[in-house]
Amino acid sequence: MPVPLAPYPTPPAPVPFTPPNGAQSQLVCSGCRNLLMYPLGATSVCCAVCNAVTAVPPPGTEMAQLLCGGCHTLLMYIRGATSVQCSCCHTINLALEANQVAHVNCGNCRMLLMYQYGARSVKCAVCNYVTSIGAAPSTADQKFSS
Repeated sequence: MPVPLAPYPTPPAPVPFTPPNGAQSQLVCSGCRNLLMYPLGATSVCCAVCNAVTAVPPPGTEMAQLLCGGCHTLLMYIRGATSVQCSCCHTINLALEANQVAHVNCGNCRMLLMYQYGARSVKCAVCNYVTSIGAAPSTADQKFSS
């Protein structure tokens, strides 16, 4: 008489490593720009969306963020860098510390603009209007077409 065979037991699903205190950090995927959560101590993170592997900066590295001036993607970079190249549109963005930049509203569309201290004017990326710095809008301000 044949003996029925029991099915092989299914191995348990792997449990992601989580440090004892549950500490996690986050970074932006180098492939698809999604925000990735990872346990402290990890050296790289594989994105579940695009499968890109992103290196984790060494512990203690201070990170900063800025919006790309070309495509408005959130970029993360090591604090102290002078420029950051966007991996989406390849625009090179100036990475200025907060005390090196100022803000003004566009003289035409009122969009909030950021510029480096010392600049005499700033061109709006939305409407191409050039706003003079330190003076009220005047006839000297020009509207450029791109």
